[in-house]
Amino acid sequence: MNAKQKRTLLILLVAVVLLAAVLLGVRAAKNRARQKEEDAAAAAAKSGVITDTTSAYKELSYSNGSATLSFDLNDEGQWYWTDSPDFPLDQDYLIKMVNTLSALKPQQTITDGDTLDAYGLSEPTQTLTAISENGQTTTLALGNATTDGDSYYMLMNGSETPVYVISDELSKEMAVGIYDMCLLPDFPTLTEDQLNSITLAGSVTTVLSAAHEKAQADADGSTSNGSSSNSSSSDGGTTVTTWRSGGANVTDDEQVQGIVKQILGLSLDACVDYRPSDNAAALCGFDKPDAAITVKYTGEDGKDGTLTLTVGSQVLDGDGRYVRMDDDTSVYRMAADKLDMLMKVSVNGLESAAASSDSAASSAD
Repeated sequence: MNAKQKRTLLILLVAVVLLAAVLLGVRAAKNRARQKEEDAAAAAAKSGVITDTTSAYKELSYSNGSATLSFDLNDEGQWYWTDSPDFPLDQDYLIKMVNTLSALKPQQTITDGDTLDAYGLSEPTQTLTAISENGQTTTLALGNATTDGDSYYMLMNGSETPVYVISDELSKEMAVGIYDMCLLPDFPTLTEDQLNSITLAGSVTTVLSAAHEKAQADADGSTSNGSSSNSSSSDGGTTVTTWRSGGANVTDDEQVQGIVKQILGLSLDACVDYRPSDNAAALCGFDKPDAAITVKYTGEDGKDGTLTLTVGSQVLDGDGRYVRMDDDTSVYRMAADKLDMLMKVSVNGLESAAASSDSAASSAD
């Protein structure tokens, strides 16, 4: 064997040794990973938890029988709806579902029971797929409710056995619609002394203008200013607000008082449609809104602001109105009793509304 052959043989031997080392390293890594999974499975079995407890979930997708929803976790640790990443998602719903899934314990494990069809598992009513940060995928399939209605039959990871019985908590959480998970925008928190004007534009347009003065103390220490409304101002003093419409002082008008009360208590009840199509918006009455309510105010920072509430038609399946807030194109729902005085004056004006009320009262007598 010459020198060249010896060098070639040496190189081959070194390559074999390196390859063996790599194979041993890969085998050791697999053994460690397998041991980690076995340890996690043993810990889960000991605690009774049957889902992945080794890492947090980063993806969730489920079907509840009427809709399929998918959610991902972004780099900031916030959940978002994959169909519309900028949807204002209330994180609490996803956090609660993840917590339920991470601690899922069966109430009963059936290994030798009835057919899958008897449990409703041949065609599951609800399914869920979750992917954890370590890449493990967990799938759940829920069938019928138990006879007491408080639990559900369930299969895991595509296996037809065992059949688990779990509480109805996860089923209830999956039944929540996407719009029920919407974080509703807040109206500005205002007091009467911050209001500058209220315009109610419907069949009739009514403009209410406010004038604010610091209250003067009487001899007995009380404050008054004729037909005026007293309210505490942000600086701790008392401000007297006078409301006028068409030059007339209407501060003591019950309708005006009701309007102010409803303006200060505005709140949305639910999201109906996020970024609806033009046709969907028209169906809610926004092609020809019933009223537009504009409030001009001075914020706590001293800056002037404007709030616009556009009122569409009455909701189709209950009590209330479709509304839009400022430039937000989303459609929301608001209870009728939050808007009744605002709508009455928008339609009839102050005097007509008063006459209608008097007429109704006379008829009742």
